[in-house]
Amino acid sequence: MASDNYSDGPALKIGQVAKNTGLSVKTIRFYCDQGLVVPSCRSEGGYRLFDQHAVADLVIIRALRSMDVPLGEIRKILDVRRSGVCNCATLKNSIQGQSASIERRVSELLVMKEELDRLLAGWQDCGGVKS
Repeated sequence: MASDNYSDGPALKIGQVAKNTGLSVKTIRFYCDQGLVVPSCRSEGGYRLFDQHAVADLVIIRALRSMDVPLGEIRKILDVRRSGVCNCATLKNSIQGQSASIERRVSELLVMKEELDRLLAGWQDCGGVKS
C-alpha cells in the first residue's frame, strides 16, 4: 500500500475508508466529485487513496449530514477547518440554522397533525355505500 505525505499512517483505498467512516463507497465518490474531499493520490492501478485528514473530513461530513446540514454549509465548515482558523462560530451558526429549520418543520407537522385529527374527529363511516 502506498504511503501518504503525512506521518499519521498509510494511504487507504476507498473501500477501507468506507469501512472506517461508515459511509458507502458511492457516497465517498460523490463527496469527491463535489470537491468536499480530495484523495491524497492515486495508486499505480488508478485507485483513489486517502490520507487520515480526508478520513477525518469524511467523519465530520457524515456527522453534519446526519443533522441535515446542506453541502454548501459543510463546504464552508471544511474550508474554515482546513484554513487553521477556529471554526466554532461557523459551526455554531450552522447548528443554530439547522435547529431553526427543525423547529419550523416541527411546527408545520403539528399543523398537519391537527388537521388530520380534525378530519378524523368528524369522520363518518359510509359503510361502503357511495352516496
